[in-house]
Amino acid sequence: MHTHLPLAIKMSERIEIQTLIDNYVDLLLPPSETVSRPPLAIDGRILDDTLLAEHGLSLLVTTHMNGQKHSILFDTGYTHVGVPHNMARLGVDIAALEAIVISHGHMDHTGALGWILDQRSAPIPLVVHPGAFAHPRYTRTPDGSKRLFPRTLVPEVLAEKNATIVESQNPVPIADDSILVTGEVERNTPFEKGFPNALIEKDGQLVQDPIVDDQAIVMNLKNKGLVVISGCAHAGIINTLHYARKISGEKRVYAVLGGFHLSGPFYQKALQPTVREMQQIDPALVVPMHCTGWKAVTAFQEAFPESFLLNSVGSKVTLTSAADC
Repeated sequence: MHTHLPLAIKMSERIEIQTLIDNYVDLLLPPSETVSRPPLAIDGRILDDTLLAEHGLSLLVTTHMNGQKHSILFDTGYTHVGVPHNMARLGVDIAALEAIVISHGHMDHTGALGWILDQRSAPIPLVVHPGAFAHPRYTRTPDGSKRLFPRTLVPEVLAEKNATIVESQNPVPIADDSILVTGEVERNTPFEKGFPNALIEKDGQLVQDPIVDDQAIVMNLKNKGLVVISGCAHAGIINTLHYARKISGEKRVYAVLGGFHLSGPFYQKALQPTVREMQQIDPALVVPMHCTGWKAVTAFQEAFPESFLLNSVGSKVTLTSAADC
């Protein structure tokens, strides 16, 4: 772990998080002061094409400070279909991206990476934990059989596609130091026990995969505090928030977004402790996505009636440092 902490994150005056892919799309969700939704119609005509959802996550993250803006991509979805389609629909400028961050090496976060790299003429930093390249990895099913994860991250292939691979277990600042990639998250909470059915092959033996490559991104919104975005939070979303505080030196957590991985029977015991700990942290905005699971999303909605936001593909969350936002 990094020995020179905390690391200063330059304060952003505005932060925008636009969902390029998530598990859910709803064209009828209303906008608010915090979130804009993609239009169902333009100039009085209902559109004849729509945004796509899939079991994956990809977010366009943009920071604004001192008249400068910096855009990065956090994860790239499951397939080579959803993210490219939605990027075209939403008018995303791939050439303007300054970096791509991969939260971990699972296929539902890396699917369109090759396609995105192929659209660029210039190299781009690709920030990953070294463990993201581990293979083979499996999940164990209830009947005891195992399923092999597809291998989607191969360093040699990525290098050929103009990816400048930045491997680090430690925090990595990007986007002119306005975004901090956490690197490997410390795990201290007793109720966040990882993904028990995940397996990895080491020295010819199958052992539990702790998914050490799980990482998040952290920003500091001026006057408000941290904005933390997780991919799946396999390290635990509470562990992730505590670690974000540690590496940044900022104790206030203003917004928490991303996958919390609380779906399925194994995570039922962790759900209520997670909600209680989140209530202690008391963020002003809670946006569960992707692998959080419907029961958990509902639990957060009930626990945070004023802070909860239901996400959907195409939604853009805008956070500002203004006192009234």
